[in-house]
Amino acid sequence: MTTTVHPSGEQFEIGHDDQHATIVEVGGGIRSYTRSGRDVLQPYPVDALCDGAHGTPLVPWPNRLADGRYSFDGADYRVALTEPAKRNAIHGFLRWRPWRALVHEADRVVMAVRLLPLTGYPFLLDLTVDYRLSAGGLTVTTTATNAGDRALPYGSGQHPYLSPGPEGTIDEATLRFDAATRITTDPDRQLPTGTEAVAGTPFDFREPRRLADTAIDFAFTDLPRDDDGRAWVRLTGADGLTAALWVDRAYPLVELYTADTLAPSRRRRGLGVEPMTCPPNALATGQGIIRLEPGETTTSTWGALVSTPSEEAE
Repeated sequence: MTTTVHPSGEQFEIGHDDQHATIVEVGGGIRSYTRSGRDVLQPYPVDALCDGAHGTPLVPWPNRLADGRYSFDGADYRVALTEPAKRNAIHGFLRWRPWRALVHEADRVVMAVRLLPLTGYPFLLDLTVDYRLSAGGLTVTTTATNAGDRALPYGSGQHPYLSPGPEGTIDEATLRFDAATRITTDPDRQLPTGTEAVAGTPFDFREPRRLADTAIDFAFTDLPRDDDGRAWVRLTGADGLTAALWVDRAYPLVELYTADTLAPSRRRRGLGVEPMTCPPNALATGQGIIRLEPGETTTSTWGALVSTPSEEAE
């Protein structure tokens, strides 16, 4: 008997009422999340490789690291360039590694991996990502623990894509995102050059408006928070439903990516909404990097849901 091995490895299914999600072995990410059959997060096919880092945890740094170089505690390190055309390392080490399920229940799965010391990152880091479905939608909590005997530098993110619904692209969708500040980048290597207020620019979505053909691949900060400390990104599709993603205070930045560089059939079919604990090139600059002493743990949480206009008004 032949067993099918999918490119993303074992598929871990969870559900709650009319919600369903699939979390995968390769990269420990979320491959799909639906409510009543409507995509909340844009999926990728079970028989395909994960493209555009869809749903993947980004550890121990999100976004780009210039030349793969950084310093920590007086030592210089260099990691492999995984974006060689731009001379960058991107999105950490764990996107293509196998993760294991520590817990798998009807509405919850906890994925885990140990990042062993490697060239350029000679530290020992334990990771879990807890995916849980409830009446409030999907909640994703990342926990990192320094399992070694010396301090280490840590940052994290994740790379889900909000879905505009079953028809069309994000061009027809309406975006609301209250961030006040954009991190500017150079056009060649997409490394940070400074910040600018979004007011008066094409990247001001504090009042909801259609995305149209706006191309975005930037991190944003100065995120207003609700009473629960959450910052929100809301994408309303042509079907009138709103796919929303929230981040807790552990994530001071969110990257938006309109997927213009993916394969033509996948381009602009979802909006990358990437929670980040630190900005681009953070390992090099030290900005926002978490110093984890031996035995120390840090957590960060984001979530997603889809709602009708009446539910939005409540």
